Amino acid sequence: MTNVVSFMTANYVARQTGYAMHGWGHGDRAANEWFAPLETYEQRLGELTSDIRALGFDAIDLWGAHLHQSWATDEHVETARSVLARDGLSVSSYATYVGAGEAERVCEIAGALGTSLLGGMASDLPGAVPVLRERGVKLGIENHPEKTPRELLAKIGDDADVLGATIDTGWWATQGYDAAQAIEELAEHVLHVHLKDVLAVGEPHETCAWGEGIVPIEECVRALQRVGYAGGIAVEHEPETSDPSDECAAMLGRLKAWLA
Repeated sequence: MTNVVSFMTANYVARQTGYAMHGWGHGDRAANEWFAPLETYEQRLGELTSDIRALGFDAIDLWGAHLHQSWATDEHVETARSVLARDGLSVSSYATYVGAGEAERVCEIAGALGTSLLGGMASDLPGAVPVLRERGVKLGIENHPEKTPRELLAKIGDDADVLGATIDTGWWATQGYDAAQAIEELAEHVLHVHLKDVLAVGEPHETCAWGEGIVPIEECVRALQRVGYAGGIAVEHEPETSDPSDECAAMLGRLKAWLA
């Protein structure tokens, strides 16, 4: 089984706040404002991707704030393609929230990035599904509010040809559900995995380096192996007040050892 291991670029959600972030919305706004100007996009994205490549990753999950459908022109997209090629980074998924009426553009961007997988959520699943089907793109719904896999399966419904699950192990733990068990229950529907640890059940959702929180990370990897999962696994850690780079590099090494 060969799983592509990727770096979730939202790990740097707090980067543009100087790692003094006050809630996700703060980091999201700061990142969008930093990356949106076309005249500086190549330089700013390049700084991000070269740092990720230096950590040992050769694949990423591109977070929407780093190339958002609301402001990304075709020039932005072509610049992103060029920067990623220069740094030898493939795109495992385009990780964005799909608002109403945005599915067409999101699918265009994903295709241009070389991926047919979206990892995130959509405000209008009935409206998005026909577009996904026409475009040959799949949406792995990322669990956040769902308290059980059954709730996620209800959203997938009869559209399993284009809808599936993006397992966020940290959010299952936040909701008080065993992440490894969720993997087992969602096995045939898992399209992507965000491998994340958190400090405690319930809000606030505080991520940490693997092994410092409550998520049985290695057991989650073993569960993926048991169900024969061959898709991508993203290393995810999004601290509000510290740079996660060194911890993510260490986690990459641990994950490769487990997979080996």
